[in-house]
Order: sequence, then C-alpha cells, then structure tokens
Amino acid sequence: MINRILIRSKVIQIAYSYFLTKDKSVMEAEKELFFSFEKSYELYHLLLTLMVELTDTQAARVEAARMKFLATPEEKNPNMRFVNNRFIEQLRNCDDYKDYHEKKPVTWTNDPEFLRDFSERIVKSDLYKEYMSSPDDSYENDCEFWKKALKSLICTDEELLDLLEQKSLYWNDDLEIIATFVLKTIKQFSEINGTSQSLLPMFKDDDDAQFAKELFRNTLLHGDEYRNYIENFIRNWEIERVAFMDIVIMMVALSEFHSFPSIPTRVTLNEYIELAKSYSTIKSGQFVNGVLNAIADNLKKEGTLTKE
Repeated sequence: MINRILIRSKVIQIAYSYFLTKDKSVMEAEKELFFSFEKSYELYHLLLTLMVELTDTQAARVEAARMKFLATPEEKNPNMRFVNNRFIEQLRNCDDYKDYHEKKPVTWTNDPEFLRDFSERIVKSDLYKEYMSSPDDSYENDCEFWKKALKSLICTDEELLDLLEQKSLYWNDDLEIIATFVLKTIKQFSEINGTSQSLLPMFKDDDDAQFAKELFRNTLLHGDEYRNYIENFIRNWEIERVAFMDIVIMMVALSEFHSFPSIPTRVTLNEYIELAKSYSTIKSGQFVNGVLNAIADNLKKEGTLTKE
C-alpha cells in the first residue's frame, strides 16, 4: 500500500523535523519514520472501518425508527439497500480486515456524535438518494456507491478532516493519498472472493521498505554535504533566506540521485518538484526545478551521476 510517492513524502517530513530540531539520533529518527508508515496504514484501516461503522449507525437509526410506537408505513418497511450493502458485508467479514483488527483494533466508537452526524449527511446527499432509488440492485452498484461516496463525501468532509488532525499529527497530510488506496481496494473487491478477499499490505514488497530506509539514512548521514552542495547552486540567494523545506526536499532528491542508480534522473526530478509544490511555498516548485536541474547537469559533467 505504501508506495514510493508516500515514502518520499514521509522521508521529507521526518527529515525536516530531524534537521530542524536535531534532538534525535539517526536510529531514533528512523524508528519515527517507520512509525509514521504504521500510522498511515492505520489510517487506511480507519477509513475502511468508517464505512462499516457508518453503515452500522444507519442500521441502528433504521431499527429505532421501526420500533417507534407511531412508526409510519415507510419506517416499518424501510429500504434496506444501504444497510445491507454487499460490499460492506464482505469487507467486515474478510480475513485480512478481521486479522488487522485483532492485532490493532481501530474504531470510531469513541466518536458516536460524529458518526451520527456524518451518517445523516450521507442520507441527505443526492448520491444516497440516487443509490437507494436505482433499479440496479447489484454487488457492483453497492461497490460503486462507496467509490463515489469516498470521493465526494468522505474526502471532502471538514468534520472528518478536523477529527483526523485531532487524532494524530501524522495524518495531517495523509487523507487524500490514503483515500486513493481505499479506492483501489474497493475496485479490487470481487464478490466471488468472499472472506478471502485481500486488502492492501503495508508495503508492496521488501524493496519498498528497503528504499525507504536507504533514502532516509543516506539523507541524514550526508545532510551537511548535500546542503553545502545545494548552497553552491543557489544563484543570488543566501541559503538562510531560502525556505528550509525547499532545502530538505532538495537534500532528499540528492540522496536519491546518489543512492538509487536504477531510478532515472527525470523521475526523481519530477517527483521532488511536485512535492515542493505540495509542501513548501507557492514558488517552490519552480525554484526547486531550477536548482535540481542545474545540480543534475553538473553531477553528470563531473561523472558522479551516470544514469539517464
């Protein structure tokens, strides 16, 4: 699940903290990095669990309305499509989901008011109304509802964003990218897989975990060297006047230049230019682009960067 894009992002975040405070050893900082990966994976499961618990919240509301003394005919015989969503039922019973919850229970039960309010917002949405009235009563349509809900309701919900920030500092910038992994999970679900349906693992393979470790360690161990090199390529700027996040982003990019001969130079450049746009100032993308391209050209002339 944790791909190279997220790895680079997390390495930048933890490296920034390391160089800013200088209150940790390399080993301690590395432990924090991998703890941040674990928190990202926890958020993945928390978003999956949110869909399950929103369904359960609505089920409780429907049942309470049915049991009212003066229940209306509609309340006595409700439309149960949302409550009986087949994708949600498969998710809650799949082996990977239950295994993770046995090891590390993640739940929204401590936020009942949020669940009630969010459930109500979903029920009032046009998406919900279209889904409930659709003639297509199929497993595929059940999945399609949650794919659309994830993009248009969950990822845009301000109360959810605020609550996630309160729950963990590690989740401040994670929702958008983790939501793409949840979306990928829904797309991969198949009714015939039943409880054996797989969820995404924390790392796709050992190579990605090793990539994270080597990129981070090399950045920290050669930080002063990379910073001095960057300073020589900043035209008409004193390094103290440059956004510190820009410096860290370029330090990590230099680490990738030197440590991973199989990753094309252009791929590295494009990735860190985009990260600069996300994490630093408005002009950072253009600034980082210019400096990193100049550095890459010079490294090639020196013969220390031989890859394309």
